[in-house]
Amino acid sequence: MPTEAAPHPAESGRTIERLLERLTRLPPQTSLTLAQLRAQYERAQHAFPLGPEVALEIVDRPSVRGEWLRPVGAEDEVILYLHGGGYVIGSPRSHRHLAAAIATAGRMRAFVLDYRLAPEHPFPAALDDAVAAYRWLIDAQGVEPRRIVIAGDSAGGGLVATTLVALRDAGLPLPAAGVCLSPWTDLSCSLPSCDPQRPSYDPLIDHAVLRAMARAYLGRRSLRTPAASPLFADLRGLPPLLIQVATDEALVDDARQLAIAASQAGVHTTLEVWPRMVHVWHWYAPILDEGQRAIERIAQFARDALVRRAA
Repeated sequence: MPTEAAPHPAESGRTIERLLERLTRLPPQTSLTLAQLRAQYERAQHAFPLGPEVALEIVDRPSVRGEWLRPVGAEDEVILYLHGGGYVIGSPRSHRHLAAAIATAGRMRAFVLDYRLAPEHPFPAALDDAVAAYRWLIDAQGVEPRRIVIAGDSAGGGLVATTLVALRDAGLPLPAAGVCLSPWTDLSCSLPSCDPQRPSYDPLIDHAVLRAMARAYLGRRSLRTPAASPLFADLRGLPPLLIQVATDEALVDDARQLAIAASQAGVHTTLEVWPRMVHVWHWYAPILDEGQRAIERIAQFARDALVRRAA
């Protein structure tokens, strides 16, 4: 079974109650068009701007698009970050503050991938782009696989797992570890915590929107396609995984079941179930203490995995 931890809540003014007050003022997701949802996410770059201690370099090449984030004091190790957004919204701009916070805490560089989005670019576009980015880091940037950690949140957290499987199946050397934050691992949304009738205190997951995103990404394919829903994939031979999830979110069972499946496949898996948090609470680290604490735990896990891989 996976190692499971339940961290204690922080005690300060930057609490989940204050965050929930802010979130309840947002318009319902079902009232927004796709363009409006994307624009809403993009505003994070203004709400949570990078500080001068993080250098930003935009990469726009035929083979890979994204952003390099280089905090002051960063070493040679790299986090390949895969953003969330249901494969339909999100970008490096919406998640650069989160990737930068993880990189800063871990004294690493981050490359935030700008993978293609559905419905314009359905499955397997996101997966193909993630694999291509990993190859680019190794072949064009000269980064050794043992110096790479792949991390992501929500859909990006599920994409971490499917990318690791694809790398293994391609016979490529695997990275030091994977980190899945509130991962979406079952696009059929069939697990109990994803039941729309289940009481939920998380305002960030709308069940109808979630199901629409799954169909936009997979089209007519089965929603249990293993290369999109890693809960149904063969997880043997993957590097160590850290999975963080909140007790109150709709995807808590996605995370728990992934941890169980990975552990049963022989993968060293650490599952952290955080009480009372919302979906990908790490994203709110600038205004939420538990977000920063979770990021610090990610950084420690990544550093430990890199040291073990280098030994």
